[in-house]
Amino acid sequence: MSVITLGRGTTSPARVIVTAGISLSSPAGPPTSTVVVSGTGFGAGEGVDVLFDTADAALAGADGAGNFGPISVAVPASASPGSHWISAEGRQSMLFAQTVFTVATAWPQFRNQPNHRGHNGSENVLSPATLSGIDLSWRYTTGDQVGSSPAVVNGVLYIGSYDTNVYALDATAGTWLWNFTTGGWVESSPAVVNGVVYVGSNDGVVYALDAAAGTQLWSFATGASVWSSPAVVDGVVYVGSNNCIVLAFDATAGALLWDFNTGIGSASGSSPAVANGVVYVGSNDGNVYALDATAGYQLWSFATGGAVSSSAAVANGVVYVSSWEGNTYALDAAGGALLWTSPTLSTYSSPVVANGVVYTSSSAVYGLDATTGAVLWSFATGGETFSPAVANGMVYVGSWDGNVYAFGPANEDT
Repeated sequence: MSVITLGRGTTSPARVIVTAGISLSSPAGPPTSTVVVSGTGFGAGEGVDVLFDTADAALAGADGAGNFGPISVAVPASASPGSHWISAEGRQSMLFAQTVFTVATAWPQFRNQPNHRGHNGSENVLSPATLSGIDLSWRYTTGDQVGSSPAVVNGVLYIGSYDTNVYALDATAGTWLWNFTTGGWVESSPAVVNGVVYVGSNDGVVYALDAAAGTQLWSFATGASVWSSPAVVDGVVYVGSNNCIVLAFDATAGALLWDFNTGIGSASGSSPAVANGVVYVGSNDGNVYALDATAGYQLWSFATGGAVSSSAAVANGVVYVSSWEGNTYALDAAGGALLWTSPTLSTYSSPVVANGVVYTSSSAVYGLDATTGAVLWSFATGGETFSPAVANGMVYVGSWDGNVYAFGPANEDT
């Protein structure tokens, strides 16, 4: 926008170009998140209306130089995935600026977050009201089975295959973007953080790949196959290896920070969950371990009745995990004391925690009271099921009977 001023003693106007602008703390985020907005070049001391699309989001006050912020703007819960405008307009100067903000409901790593709750609270498209209208959007065929779970970040889906590759696919169209070939099958589920893909392979190596190009940034040979899925927290990558060892790496350089040997058995496919400075991981020696996330020393362990291939979920000071003898356990996160156990017959299944309910599965899907372990409901499928996920009031799980199931808030199969 331009402002025209007349200088004293002149007969023609002087044109002064005034450019207003705004900047965001992040160019993208999920519904219900917060983005910080700052502005420059507005009128001195004026009020500035900040809008998300066409709705008023905040009122800022410009300083004497015409700058405002930083101020926090809430992304509406109803904002659909895609491009939206964040705008600012001066009330007196009418100076105006806007920039694009992308709404995205990412699932960046195994079980969505490092605490492995398996819950996406920002999903706002699929719901009990819209689920009946879904259909197959695309299909991509790899060279072998897929035992990995996908990560979805910035419109790209990352997944591993038994054909030894890690794939990056366009999440909307399913088209190939790149693949990276390892020396063994890839059952480990990728984690994608700060533009880097972290994933393990049956060749015994943990890889860090550039998320945009698929080129290798670093690798670390663990000495045994890696089925475990990395958890990435505060610049550290945590993963289990099948030689009984839990490892922590510097996320940028791949330097080993510490390792912990669980002893008899193997760390197996249990993926470390990280919450409040503690790493929780299961082992085939039948124990659940709590380790200091910074130094790797043992805080406590709890002996179950069988191997622990399940990955723990941590919520509200409680660790939920399943064991091969068929029980789901709730343990005090601080000391490892048993709070309750439930005979769900779950073995590999990693529990999900959402809205006071623990969801786990075997040949049936269970909803358990998170406080007592009491069975609230169950539904038998036609085959073994593994690790449900929860989004927007819906529970999703795949089964070896060839179906994907969805359960609504009324706990009925939809």
